[in-house]
This record gives sequence, C-alpha cells and structure tokens, in this order.
Amino acid sequence: MALQKGTVFRYGRDVNTDIIIPARYMSTQDPKELAKYCMEDIDPEFVKNVKPGDIIVAEENFGCGSSREHAPISIKASGITCIIATFFARIFYRNAVNIGLPVFELPSAVENFRMGDQVEYDLEKGWFKNCRTGSQFQAKPFTPEIKEIFDAGGLIELVKQQTGR
Repeated sequence: MALQKGTVFRYGRDVNTDIIIPARYMSTQDPKELAKYCMEDIDPEFVKNVKPGDIIVAEENFGCGSSREHAPISIKASGITCIIATFFARIFYRNAVNIGLPVFELPSAVENFRMGDQVEYDLEKGWFKNCRTGSQFQAKPFTPEIKEIFDAGGLIELVKQQTGR
C-alpha cells in the first residue's frame, strides 16, 4: 500500500462502544447506515468532517464496553482507515481485526497527535508521521495471520477465499 494522507480525529481514554455507536442504532447491520451515527455522542461533527483516509488516535482502553462488532464496523464504514491507541479493549481489537480495520497500539504516537493534525502513513509498513511536528512513529508489524485477514478485507472474506464460497 502506498503512502496515504489524512486528518487525525483525536479522543481521550475509555471511549466505549456505546459512544462509538449508540445502542439506539442497533436495529441495523448495514455499515453505511451505522456510519451515519458513528461517534455522534462524543463528536457530533465527526460524520460531517470525516473523509476516507482519515485516522482516529485515542488514549488507553479504546473500544471498552460491550462486545458489539457494530462499533468497528461503523468506524470503518465512515472512512476511517485505521486507529492508533495506547491500547485497545481486547474484544474491540479482535472485532476490528476480524472486519479488516487496522488497529495499532502505539503509545509513543498518541501524545504527539492533536485533533485536526495532518498525518502521512503507510499501513503496510506501520509507519506514521505527524505533519505538524515532523515526528515519525513505527508500529510493530502485524503477525502473518493478522496481515492475511487485513489483505483479504476481513475474516469472513478470508474464509470465503479459503473455502471457495
């Protein structure tokens, strides 16, 4: 994947799945419909401002709360390309991987980014640069198994490819 650019949406700690996609919207499974309400309780302007290629940077425990996969689905469908956090709630992390949304635990980068910063990045290499500060960050590479899931577009797509269905 080539070098990409986007805008940072910066959030604090303990952003839970009910904040990411409120329970009142759980009547649908449609990613495009879920994206319309993504982050509305914490950032009412998010859906108006997010563009494909943008990223989320958050502090610790991003995605805590319920195990609903609607949260990472709504984020991915909104156009967010990846999430960087100090650390993720484990169920959210796995749900994000399963739907093909790259998530990076990169504490050294979190404090360096502010809301609205421009970022250059290469997901394949796990490399990020804050254009405001010039600081660069390198994430640990994904395991071959997780990379295979991302390359396929998610776990379900990988299984379909492997089974010919």
